[in-house]
Amino acid sequence: MSDASISCVNLSFSWPDDTPVFQDLSFSVGDGRAGLVAPNGAGKSTLLRLIAGELRPSGGTVSVKGVVGYLPQNLSLVGDLTVAEVLGIAPALRALAAIESGDAGEEHFTTIGNDWDIEERTRAELDRLGLGDLSLTRLLHTLSGGQVISLGLAAQLLKRPDVLLLDEPTNNLDLDARHKLYGVLEDWNGCLLLVSHDRALLDRMDRILELDRGEVRAYGGNFTAYSEAVRAAQEVAEKNVRNAEQEVKREKREMQQARERAARRASNAQRNLKNAGLPKIFAGTMKRGAQESAGRANETHAARVSGARARLDEAGRALREEQKIALELPDTKVPAGRTVFLGERMQVRYGERALFAGDGADLTIRGPERIALTGPNGAGKSSLLRVVSGGLEPEGAQVKRADGRIAYLSQRLDLLDLDRTVAENLAAFAPGMPQAQRMNLLARFLFRGSRIHLPVGVLSGGERLRATLACILYAEPAPQLLLLDEPTNNLDLVSVGQLESALDAYEGAFVVVSHDERFLAEIGVDRWLRLSDGRLLETGAPDGD
Repeated sequence: MSDASISCVNLSFSWPDDTPVFQDLSFSVGDGRAGLVAPNGAGKSTLLRLIAGELRPSGGTVSVKGVVGYLPQNLSLVGDLTVAEVLGIAPALRALAAIESGDAGEEHFTTIGNDWDIEERTRAELDRLGLGDLSLTRLLHTLSGGQVISLGLAAQLLKRPDVLLLDEPTNNLDLDARHKLYGVLEDWNGCLLLVSHDRALLDRMDRILELDRGEVRAYGGNFTAYSEAVRAAQEVAEKNVRNAEQEVKREKREMQQARERAARRASNAQRNLKNAGLPKIFAGTMKRGAQESAGRANETHAARVSGARARLDEAGRALREEQKIALELPDTKVPAGRTVFLGERMQVRYGERALFAGDGADLTIRGPERIALTGPNGAGKSSLLRVVSGGLEPEGAQVKRADGRIAYLSQRLDLLDLDRTVAENLAAFAPGMPQAQRMNLLARFLFRGSRIHLPVGVLSGGERLRATLACILYAEPAPQLLLLDEPTNNLDLVSVGQLESALDAYEGAFVVVSHDERFLAEIGVDRWLRLSDGRLLETGAPDGD
């Protein structure tokens, strides 16, 4: 093991408009694999950029021991770069070629340094990540999004870093590429800190760091262990809140009872003094004493109520806000024997290239089937969804669609009007729904208060997904077939859970393209299709593409 480490002490950061992101954040990470989790917008990517040195803190310190490798979520790479240039090895390769041709210039030896085996190491690294057949002279724009991500990771690994920072490294990776990455990270011996919503990847971590309400809390074990710890803590917090609520009620009840007893005693004493015929000065002294005694008792009970409320507030702060979507979608139910889509000998051509092999692809979707469509990047899964939705007409095919509406959720989440508010978009999709019902529906999709009236264009990825789902699922008429293309891309773990909740309540048929195995398991997929090499085949649940 190395002694690589990351240390943040009283770290503070604000954007140029003085919007704070962190304030006095302190934590450290040593050897091993750590996953960083938090909702979108909490500052995970910003924190990685601070550690990588891309941003400067406004306060506190960031200390990193060892060479840093950093793979951002969005790679700013130019399409006319070669693979060798992306990997950062082009100068060394040119120097090696010059020496082999007889040019013994000192500058070539300086460029190479100790990297005489750079081409062999590069080939080995590319092979580990499933890019072994990639030419070093190939241009970046000819690669798929998943290949670009894997290439970016290879570039960082070639630096032989001690500290590796990865931001959503499995985005756009197919299952095969994901499993290659899992294997590489399982062999990692330095300090790894990654941000991811990929639960299969997070389950390969040694510990989980949670960024929540301006603090980083560390949990030993993988994501499953973290989830169990959080669930247990939530149960304790909920019990403490219930107990504190009962204590507040009890103290308030006892205070009221004490006031009523004091009032009765005062009334009885007044009558007794009057009947006893005591002098007025003596009667006044006794009355003031009784009032002071009642006042002290009232203060004691008020203090007890105040203390109980403080304990309730403290218990409430430990309680995590539940983010579950609860829906009822009776109009989406599809009879078990009904055919909602039938396509025979479907063919799509892009120039001279035929998407499907042979006579084309056949696909039948019946009843409330839950279908996962898998396959490598570039196989044509998105094109197939567009054919099913009617957005792309295949050549020479027999296609039949049921009368019910087909809803298509693309990767880009571009269905809604970005300039309209969430409420205005829903009104456009469901004009017959009363306004009060629309407001109640949006609340069930976790849009409350001013969030309802925000333009869709300013929403986070998770919020835009929820808004799109509300419009799709409650549009008139309700959809009987739902098509989802990589719906979990760029969503945080809370948003993925919200999507799972929505799909659990959906009673129609759906086809989902996803490489997220845990997500597919959670939404109850009962039929698996794989599109590869132009062939659409029925399979079982995959162990990995």
